[in-house]
Amino acid sequence: MSQTGTPTTDGDTEQLYRAHPCGVRIHEVPGRDGDGTRYRFDAPDHCGRTFDDAETAILYADVYFDVNGFEEAGTGERGVPPTIIQAGRDTLVAYFLTQPNVDVYWAASFYGEKPEKIERYAARVRKRAERIRAGIRERGLD
Repeated sequence: MSQTGTPTTDGDTEQLYRAHPCGVRIHEVPGRDGDGTRYRFDAPDHCGRTFDDAETAILYADVYFDVNGFEEAGTGERGVPPTIIQAGRDTLVAYFLTQPNVDVYWAASFYGEKPEKIERYAARVRKRAERIRAGIRERGLD
């Protein structure tokens, strides 16, 4: 999936990992001090986020498309953007799964659900996001 290399400020090269419509990108970024590859989510009018693994970055992008974009700046370290809260339980669960130290077991415990249901919530968000991206491409809006 890597398509381009861009030098970072410390001389390492980051690679485009995944490109989505509307300027949404996920980049592979060399970790600091050789601690492995990280994945940075970038979108217009978004402060950007970096994740330890690609799957979490991809889920974050899916949440972004599911709610037609959001901005985390100003929500605080433990805050949730209002757009995500208003979107419904499945979107909120998927967003929680992109946060540090949160996994399906934490979310299942928090919501009093089984881990399988938490995974179904995330799968719904992924499916909706893919339909939204497909619609954008079909209409030539990117």
